[in-house]
Amino acid sequence: MSFLIVIPARYASTRYPGKPLVELRGAGGTAKSLIRRSWEAAMAVPGNPRVVVATDDDRIREAAEAFGAEVVMTAITCANGTERCAEAYQTLGETFDVVVNLQGDAPLTPAWFVDELVTALRADPTSQVATPVLRCDGAAVNAFLEDRRNGRVGGTTAVFGAGNKALYFSKEVIPYTGQTFADDDLTPVFHHVGCYAYRPEALVEYPTWPAGALEDLEGLEQLRFMEREQPVLCVEVDGKGRAFWELNNPSDVERIEMMLAQMGAD
Repeated sequence: MSFLIVIPARYASTRYPGKPLVELRGAGGTAKSLIRRSWEAAMAVPGNPRVVVATDDDRIREAAEAFGAEVVMTAITCANGTERCAEAYQTLGETFDVVVNLQGDAPLTPAWFVDELVTALRADPTSQVATPVLRCDGAAVNAFLEDRRNGRVGGTTAVFGAGNKALYFSKEVIPYTGQTFADDDLTPVFHHVGCYAYRPEALVEYPTWPAGALEDLEGLEQLRFMEREQPVLCVEVDGKGRAFWELNNPSDVERIEMMLAQMGAD
């Protein structure tokens, strides 16, 4: 099955302008930009996918081309990564069975997350979109709650029902439990991983739909599919002891560098 991985990246991030070019130091002290580390994560996915960086900024294009990435320029008017993926897919003018959005702020995404995501979407013809979810331990939930207490968005959580179809995604920590968790406890909270697999037909339709009230309130692009009653499949993945975090705020740089060091990743 052919699939395309698109890494959407924009310079004018509201929370962290210029973050695709922020350098992250690995275990050996090597500094690589966020966009490069995200591209390397995509290139590690099995199945020989085509990988492109989609951006509207020449600074990102130049940096990506310098380390060997294929770049597709997209409009500055793209409202989110899904719209940018849709434009990149149409610009390429080729047919793929699945299009994957590996967001440019998630360089720690393991290759097997994407592999399992594509496999799950292929096996479930009732779903138009699939996205990975990772069961949180107490340490992750406590970090999310600490971020919220300090006015930061530390990540997105997901709840899902029968057949693992998504019920809701939120930047708040859901479901509410009222419990206190030790760092090693398993919890009923699932971290939504910043990655999507789309059927091309649904992806092409997405930019034609106006954003709904929930998408506007939460700032979460996947809610547009749900508000259009397009089933979103949540695929539970196993972190296999590997740390995972997205770069949403400047304070996340130190956290991700610590995780890179723990992984021994250069």
